[in-house]
Amino acid sequence: MNFWDQNFSVPGYKYGTSANAFLVAQAYRLPAVADVLVPGDGEGRNGVWLAQQGHRVTSVDVSAVGLQKAQALAAQRGVTLRTELVDLADWVPIPCSVDAVVLTFVHLPPAIRRAAHRRLVAALRPGGLLLLEAFHPAQLKHSSGGPKAPEMLYTLQTLQEDFAGVLTEILAWEGEVTLDEGPGHHGLAHVTRWIGQAAQG
Repeated sequence: MNFWDQNFSVPGYKYGTSANAFLVAQAYRLPAVADVLVPGDGEGRNGVWLAQQGHRVTSVDVSAVGLQKAQALAAQRGVTLRTELVDLADWVPIPCSVDAVVLTFVHLPPAIRRAAHRRLVAALRPGGLLLLEAFHPAQLKHSSGGPKAPEMLYTLQTLQEDFAGVLTEILAWEGEVTLDEGPGHHGLAHVTRWIGQAAQG
């Protein structure tokens, strides 16, 4: 059983069942009926919410336990959610297959991060969007969640370098917010928020 299977094996939903606030605030940018890829969707809170908005959603994660809970949540909400068990370290999504990629607190090790990010960008259709929220290195002084290793945390510069030449920056922000995302993300936090757009073609 991997780390995330253990993490999601506890009763209830580790990060709650409500969608990420940044995603909800920025979802107006998506087409009316979009194909959305949600890597690292865990127990499905964001994928299920997107499906409730009428989007066609594929949630992928390294945890079979998380994806089972995601399907249970989708069934409870009366929506269809496609799930796939993958490891972002080497997974290659279908090129030009989605209108948006949503990354919510998906923290990848430096050795694989940029390559994985660029493979996800390649899944975007012309004009497609990548929406990302992650913990900033300043999060280490807070107890509201996230990795405890500084190299796993993202600054704006980290993301700008990862996506340089492949996405045009639309939104870039880092600062403090209050999270209310289940027991896993709760309280004052320091986050990095970024949105990029693929070339219109």
